Amino acid sequence: MTAAPPPPLLGPAQIRQLAQRLGIRPTKSWGQNFVVDANTVRRIVRRAGVASGDPVIEVGPGLGSLTLALLETGAHVTAVEIDPTLAAALDETVTLVAPEAASRLRVVHADALDLMTLPDPQPVALVANLPYNVSVPVVLTLLERFPTLARVLVMVQLEVAERLAAPPGSKVYGVPSVKAAWYADAQLAGTVPRSVFWPVPNVDSGLVAMTRREPPATTATRVEVFAVVDAAFAQRRKTLRVALAGLAGGAPQAEVALRAAGVDPTARGETLGVRDFAAVAAALASRGPTAAAEPHRVV
Repeated sequence: MTAAPPPPLLGPAQIRQLAQRLGIRPTKSWGQNFVVDANTVRRIVRRAGVASGDPVIEVGPGLGSLTLALLETGAHVTAVEIDPTLAAALDETVTLVAPEAASRLRVVHADALDLMTLPDPQPVALVANLPYNVSVPVVLTLLERFPTLARVLVMVQLEVAERLAAPPGSKVYGVPSVKAAWYADAQLAGTVPRSVFWPVPNVDSGLVAMTRREPPATTATRVEVFAVVDAAFAQRRKTLRVALAGLAGGAPQAEVALRAAGVDPTARGETLGVRDFAAVAAALASRGPTAAAEPHRVV
């Protein structure tokens, strides 16, 4: 017996009709580019490994394209939407298109960067089409604040995806690469054509898959490690001896700490992995207080 095909998801015509009915015009300030292709959202959900019963957080659900694909698996979805009109309309859209799934959706009207708590059950996965302008802060913030997140699959600007997944030594390796590596192993999981969005963006998109693991073993705090990362890449062309002088109280002190961590003082930040940065931060911290990011900052 042939299995029944899955119910239709939102296509280009339905997306535009919804937007027109709600009086929505996609805004650049909130990075709104809506996915209008059902195959793309199903591909994202498959790559994310979402299974029936999984509690999932989605950031920026927009008109509901990816939300419906997530609910199609039997997952429980907490959708976080900053736009008040879209947040108010999402329940109705899901009820109309997939009424059997409506009870598994919770909509939170909030800025994801302000989230401190979420209703139970706590999410095990973050799956989202993220606004390009806040994609890195959102990923790092949620990984820091919600330790139950075991995996991430996000669609972001391709350049950002490459940075998040970059290994030490590559041309695009930088602050996002190291800070993402503090929480998880990250890899590129594919590219997405511009044609699946409305409006069509002027940049390409990519998928990033992340699997959480324990941070490097170190006596330094995350804030101290991230302060070293920020300092190292703030002066990317300078040696670490010079770049970390401000944190260490001078270049000679930075050199002592770098040698204690087993790092060449003439190296540059792009050659170090997250464990190296953790070792440097520990060596600096053991020599006295260092300048650090504010405690609430996670990116």
